[in-house]
Amino acid sequence: MNFNVGGTDKKIRIISGIGILLAGIIFQSWWGLLGIIPLLTGLVKFCPLYCPLNIDTKNKKEP
Repeated sequence: MNFNVGGTDKKIRIISGIGILLAGIIFQSWWGLLGIIPLLTGLVKFCPLYCPLNIDTKNKKEP
């Protein structure tokens, strides 16, 4: 699998995903489950939406 999420993008996705999940827990809302999407895309370093848009935020030097 080709990775298309870079280091900074990965950190932003993980932090925002955790924040959305926590907000869902605090406000007791099912909308907090949407935090799983940025969290998972940050952890696996692949965003399916980036493919059709031809976006690649990873540095070419990253493995």
